[in-house]
Amino acid sequence: MGTMKAPWTTGTLAGIALVLVVCSSNINWGKDHWRTVIQADAKGYYAYLPALFIYHDANLGFFHGIEKGTYYDPNRFYDYRFGYKGKVVDKYFLGTAVAQLPFFLAAHGYAAVTGGLTDGYSKPYVVGVNLAAVAWVLFGLWCMARLLSTYEVPDGWIAFTLVVFMFGTNLFYYAIVAPGMSHAYSFGLCTAFLLLGRRTMTAPSTGRILALGALLGLIILIRPVNALLLLALPILLDDRPSWPDIKKAFTRYWTIVCASGLLAMAVAALQLLYYRIATGDWIVYSYGEEGFHWSDPHVLDILFSYRKGLFLYTPVLLLGLVGLPFLWRRSTFGGGSWLVFLLLLTYVLSSWWNWWYGGSFGSRVFVEYLALFALPAALALQHLAPRWKRMLMTCMVLCIVLCQIQTYQMRYYQIHWEDMDKARYWDVFLRLDRIP
Repeated sequence: MGTMKAPWTTGTLAGIALVLVVCSSNINWGKDHWRTVIQADAKGYYAYLPALFIYHDANLGFFHGIEKGTYYDPNRFYDYRFGYKGKVVDKYFLGTAVAQLPFFLAAHGYAAVTGGLTDGYSKPYVVGVNLAAVAWVLFGLWCMARLLSTYEVPDGWIAFTLVVFMFGTNLFYYAIVAPGMSHAYSFGLCTAFLLLGRRTMTAPSTGRILALGALLGLIILIRPVNALLLLALPILLDDRPSWPDIKKAFTRYWTIVCASGLLAMAVAALQLLYYRIATGDWIVYSYGEEGFHWSDPHVLDILFSYRKGLFLYTPVLLLGLVGLPFLWRRSTFGGGSWLVFLLLLTYVLSSWWNWWYGGSFGSRVFVEYLALFALPAALALQHLAPRWKRMLMTCMVLCIVLCQIQTYQMRYYQIHWEDMDKARYWDVFLRLDRIP
């Protein structure tokens, strides 16, 4: 999908970029608003960068001076450290910090040149985190557009799909309001993985197979559970592969596939290297007693509950499922694989002890998989009869309006980050008049 052949998509991406930067500047960069950008889990994701490049302290000894000193805020204080055998490590995984690294270095250089605080937490660093999230989201949208183009979705419908998934889902929230969380970065990488996966399976090459391994390693380094994305690759096949075809491909590329697997493990092993440096042990489970409850999944809750239901807070994803028959028609194997993967993904994510995943807008753990929902949605826009197409577009636009209103409510705590229920949801539904 070249620039000249996709004017609507190119223009849409440019427009989205402008909106995201303007919104970031308006919401996060003025007055003291920047002080609230990196909070909760985001503090742990980010802490690796100042720890490595400024304080040279894998055990986070600077925590007290920063969190309880210079930038102390009793309303946003959060201890992201984990004690292990008398040592202290970061509770969270370091992949998000890797994705933020170029922007951190740029911010560090800017702070040094302008004579600002080079402590890793002053305003330039926070703006850098915000811009990092925006950049990765834009990269993910670009990859989504390229992926949809491989399904012969016309340029105009791709552009409309990008607008719907940018502003009609909680992707906007995690690009602008909570850019320090991992989801903007995972969205970019996971969408790139799907695009590269489709290209690899249609025209395999050594470079593509190795790149898949590197991407998978970084995806795991951000959120290990997202290794599940490897099981989504069958969705991208146009036809069910025969056993002779599988045997032929494996015979030809088995050494490269093995090398790709080793590359994925090498990238993911950066986390183990950190543990080794910080504690002397290679493996540390920094989540303590937190874990998966495989016999007690909350499938219906994670999809439909008032607390964090995926389809309640992002109903546009449910609308997009009307395109599944078109995906099925194109490839029975791909359509069936889509359903199987969604069931598996939902089971795994809903089995986490804290299935609502703490403070968040909607079900945040599905953000990285938005490209999989965009595929049937775009096919529906392409193939539905005109009357039904107009109806779907109208509903999608209404979903965008709803999502933006709820994002606004979320920013002002009208929608609670964790304790929503039926009564509270309908009490504040579309009530902008209550926002001070």
